Amino acid sequence: MLKRLYLKGRFFIAVGIITALFLFAFPFPSLFPIARLAFFLLILLSVFDIYALFRLKDPLFARRLLPERLSNGNANDISIYLENRYPFSIRLELIDELPFQFQKRDLLYRTSLRSAETKEIIYQLRPVKRGEYDFGALNLFASGRLGLVQRRFRFEQEETVKVYPSFLQMRRFELLAISNRLQEAGIKKVRRLGNSMEFEQVRNYVIGDDPRFINWKATARKGDIMLNAFQEERSQQVYSLIDKGRGMQMPFEGLSLMDYAINASLVLANTALLKGDKAGLVTFSNKMGNMVQAGKQRSHLNTILEVLYNQRTQYLESNYELLYATLRRKVTQRSLLVLFTNFESLSGMKRQLPYLKGLAKYHLLLTVFFENTELKEVLDSYPADTESIYLKTTAEKFAYEKRLIVKELNLHGIQALLTPPADLTINTINKYLEFKARSLL
Repeated sequence: MLKRLYLKGRFFIAVGIITALFLFAFPFPSLFPIARLAFFLLILLSVFDIYALFRLKDPLFARRLLPERLSNGNANDISIYLENRYPFSIRLELIDELPFQFQKRDLLYRTSLRSAETKEIIYQLRPVKRGEYDFGALNLFASGRLGLVQRRFRFEQEETVKVYPSFLQMRRFELLAISNRLQEAGIKKVRRLGNSMEFEQVRNYVIGDDPRFINWKATARKGDIMLNAFQEERSQQVYSLIDKGRGMQMPFEGLSLMDYAINASLVLANTALLKGDKAGLVTFSNKMGNMVQAGKQRSHLNTILEVLYNQRTQYLESNYELLYATLRRKVTQRSLLVLFTNFESLSGMKRQLPYLKGLAKYHLLLTVFFENTELKEVLDSYPADTESIYLKTTAEKFAYEKRLIVKELNLHGIQALLTPPADLTINTINKYLEFKARSLL
């Protein structure tokens, strides 16, 4: 029992007051009976408080409710169910033993429960690394009406939860797509500029349609302008190529660039499947990683999710020659290749340019790399001294070189996307929809 008994601050305040009374009783003897009475009263009340808290065997119940898996980079809801079986109201302090990855040692919640009352406490956790997270026990500290002592309860709730790529972000985009509200997430509406040759139907002309596809015979017959409508091409292959080299280890807002790329790849795969296309995945660094051949079954998304879960950054330079050779051998149908990488310098990109040009010859290649958003504060600042001038000049050089990389890639017929990490998913999906609308595949 002693291991579960804790004295509260109210008890020590009472001890301090009684001690002061005893001290003042030396010059003022009339205070001695009051001090002695207060001392015995404190002992009596403390014993009563201890008895009330410890007389029942299981007066409290607590359970942590965890989802089956956590979503990387998102706020995940964790709930704790509490039940008070005491015949009186209690005040509670709750400490949850979180996985070490969160580095939180101050997760303390205070609440109160009436007799026979139940309550649910919900808090949020945002993991920034994929992997297994071990939750520990739930520690409750209950105090009664007097609040002099506390009883500790420990509920063994050890549980391991896996953190997967951001499936919450994927679901959000999926729900917006189903309800035709993608504009709320920043997805642009792109008017179809091209067409496939697969005829769908003859329908009424509306403003914005291409007048080249007016069906004049049907127009003369109906007395209204009629248009030949073509079905959007489907079953096209969309591959996400994820660079796992050392350049993708750079962190932004807690997440590495590779984790941003993994989250965007999952949303891209889901969007491609919703559009009727096939989604595939390739990971690489100094050697080839995993390859998931493009498929269109809904269960295919779970295969991609499981592969993305196990990816780890390598600390060597990526081998683009090996990537080119592997794709030429294994991806024979013209496909959209979305390469997530991070070129920090023009010279670094030019070393890989021959292999990128080779891929762009047989496929539609979109090279996605990242803006260094940490430089924005430096670029927007006013230099106050010589050192600040040097820093700003260097930052402008890096930012300018990133824009040069985009122009250099475009000159060689390679699509390029320079984006802040936070906007990666939205900008990638916009590019994919643009390619679909323009029938570039």
